Amino acid sequence: MATIDAGVVKMLREQTGAGVMDCKQALERANGDKDEALKLLKARGAAIAAKKADRVAKEGVVGAYIHSNRIGVLIEVNCETDFVGRNEQFQAFVHDLGLQIAAMNPKYISQEDVPSEWVGQEIHQLQEMLVDAQGDQFVSAQKSHMEKFYQRLCLLNQVFVKDNSKTIQDLLTELIASTGENIVIRRFVRYQLGENI
Repeated sequence: MATIDAGVVKMLREQTGAGVMDCKQALERANGDKDEALKLLKARGAAIAAKKADRVAKEGVVGAYIHSNRIGVLIEVNCETDFVGRNEQFQAFVHDLGLQIAAMNPKYISQEDVPSEWVGQEIHQLQEMLVDAQGDQFVSAQKSHMEKFYQRLCLLNQVFVKDNSKTIQDLLTELIASTGENIVIRRFVRYQLGENI
């Protein structure tokens, strides 16, 4: 069995928000391999989030973020209890979402929110561009193209502006695992000074 380095446990805890014992156990299961332990912790967080997804989240906050008096964001994020809604970690998450929306201008929260006609148009345009591509080459190009399409449009698919090793979905999953509550990004609106004039 590999010796567990306290520094690696601390790093995993900072990256995932998981408890000290969870990080230590993941490292033990991964024989000291920090990358494998990180995968185990992310999988555990995703499993916890999936279990909580059906629970009602009607508390939370409406957060506001203003950037240089030129871009403003209002966002509603729900949780199960007002205790978590007042939690510093939850409040920081809401603030970071406002920053993300101001910087990256997503149009939707998740892939499921994108109108099917937009998706159809995007696939049709891709087919026209890749008229000579066949089989696996087309499938691979389509997958890569659609991932970028969803990253551009969908908040949960976007890479976090403060840490490009994580997506917003990763942050949400970590917060759900850390708080033990279902957390839902309900809606947002972004205003930009002079837009549509």
